[in-house]
Amino acid sequence: MSALRIAMWSGPRNISTAMMRAWENRPDCVVSDEPLYAAYLAATGLDHPGRDEVIADGESDWRRVADTLTGPVPGGAPLWYQKHMSHHLLPDMERGWIRQLRNVFLIRDPDEVVASYIRSRAEIAAEDIGLLQQAELYDELADAGAPPPVIDAGDFLRDPEAHLRALCELLGIGFSPRMLSWPPGRRDSDGIWAPYWYDAVWKSTGFQPPQAREIHLQDRPREVADACRPAFERLHAARLRV
Repeated sequence: MSALRIAMWSGPRNISTAMMRAWENRPDCVVSDEPLYAAYLAATGLDHPGRDEVIADGESDWRRVADTLTGPVPGGAPLWYQKHMSHHLLPDMERGWIRQLRNVFLIRDPDEVVASYIRSRAEIAAEDIGLLQQAELYDELADAGAPPPVIDAGDFLRDPEAHLRALCELLGIGFSPRMLSWPPGRRDSDGIWAPYWYDAVWKSTGFQPPQAREIHLQDRPREVADACRPAFERLHAARLRV
């Protein structure tokens, strides 16, 4: 039986790294952490924390990345979980290779994403949080006859087990209780940028329940969240309901 390549497309400031932990804790799964990040930074020139390290450590040619992600599975594992940031898909990157993967979308309310994002970076644009790219990619995959499952992070955190069971069933694989908890600490599979972003995940041992927060966005952050709201609402309407 051929391996299952699961591509989880998320935006930043979501539960994407915790989700990667859940899949990596399965004994039958290997993971890849944001394999397009180096190509994204090299092409855009953006100044992210650890930018030079990320480019030096990764592959800056997206074509080679695509070939790797659709090629042999590391270690011959039955499952290959690929954690992707949808904003890493730049307009000039051809996307036909993505159809060779089993795609899943992970979304989060744009107000929450923007509020979290601006705590780490002062400047923000609508393209930075991935929802516009997610909506575009969703349409492309749906038009090709394979609309991907959509998971809302808020819904997910209210019942991780039910969502993971439902997703595994959709993917045609068995659910593993090991997906619900994991040992704390760093992993060899973590991207070289992990020291800048993964402190909370390194301390975690499972998914944390959602916390209600009051969010007050103004000026540019408010504009960005509002610009991404229609894309979020459209994807949210297609979310997995359990």
